[in-house]
Amino acid sequence: QLHLTTSEKNELTRCLEMVQNQLQEKESAIKREISEYKDRLLQAEKEHQDALTEANRKNEVEIEACHEKISSLEHFISSQKLEIEHLKSNKEQLNNSLKEANQSLGELLKTKVR
Repeated sequence: QLHLTTSEKNELTRCLEMVQNQLQEKESAIKREISEYKDRLLQAEKEHQDALTEANRKNEVEIEACHEKISSLEHFISSQKLEIEHLKSNKEQLNNSLKEANQSLGELLKTKVR
């Protein structure tokens, strides 16, 4: 009976060690998988961050170009307004000169008719 019990105990101990070894192997495999997933996640996060950084840089460049274009257009509009004012002033002077010339012509014609 003792021999049988000892034999069963040894068999159970061997089975337990085998199960423990299998569990350790599975645990190691799972830890390796977790490590691989973490590495892949870190890589994906880095790629995502790099893409965001690049997109932000491109947006900043585009925004700066738009600001420069706006500034250029504002300057152009300002110069056009000055040109319009200058042309209005010239038109007014020409109209006045034309009126004076017409008056002089009218007086000359009156003088000639007399």
